[in-house]
Amino acid sequence: MDIQEYFARISYQGSHNKLDLATMSDIFQHHIQAVPFENLSIHCGEGIELDLEATYNKIVRKKRGGWCMENNYLLSWVLKTLGYDVTLLGAKVYVPELDAYPDEIDHLLLQVELDGKSYIVDGGFGMAYQLWQPMELISGTDQPQTPGVFRFQEESGTWYLEKVKRKQCVLNQSTSTSQNVENEVCRRVYLFTLQPRDIEEFRGCNAHLQTAPDSLFVTKSICSLQTADGIRALVGWKLTEIKYNYRDNMDLVEIRILADEEIEKTLKEKFNITLDKKFVPVNTSRLSLF
Repeated sequence: MDIQEYFARISYQGSHNKLDLATMSDIFQHHIQAVPFENLSIHCGEGIELDLEATYNKIVRKKRGGWCMENNYLLSWVLKTLGYDVTLLGAKVYVPELDAYPDEIDHLLLQVELDGKSYIVDGGFGMAYQLWQPMELISGTDQPQTPGVFRFQEESGTWYLEKVKRKQCVLNQSTSTSQNVENEVCRRVYLFTLQPRDIEEFRGCNAHLQTAPDSLFVTKSICSLQTADGIRALVGWKLTEIKYNYRDNMDLVEIRILADEEIEKTLKEKFNITLDKKFVPVNTSRLSLF
């Protein structure tokens, strides 16, 4: 594993001599705009390994993406290699349709200590709830970013991440999301504690999420990538492209349903992904990702 090869993968040409917030944020931004959040392996008959070298080979050399336990595990290696103080944390992702959090952790994120402050670095959430910058770990303070306003709320040692959503202008209303989702003003994203985690603690979760019949990642094929001004996502056959804040507090949303023969070309052109095995799109879950 070579840090320069990783920088070439994310097209990062900046300096990395200073261990400061600006450098970390710049590397992070390049990562999320180059490496998709995706679970396509599950729908190609491939297993997702919780192994750093396998993840490096998949994302850096094969130019694939990954889910949280791949993206953030790789980012932890990058930041540690550069000299940052990194701790793995575990989170529970909010399920809006159930208005509940799962019993066990199902998301990996990073805590970075820098210049006497603590930051959450999460390059593995994807979709419209992907952070675009590291967030300072402070409770009750709005932290505006391009995708929207994020904030943490802390209660008795448990931290909650929320995102305040903008209105949406959907160009193709017939393929729009449900009215409940459209009417949301603030979405809970996940909860976590500051208990340090070891990667071994995520092995059960990594296996469960790619095999359980009711897992979101089994019932939906997902590939999302942050762009210079928004996000594009392919969920099943539905391609959604969002331009953030194109008008005052309004996101522009364009949705298109693809034919089977368009999928492979779209993955290559929109996400720079070429798959080794036959990909079978899936979207049988009613859970909303937007």
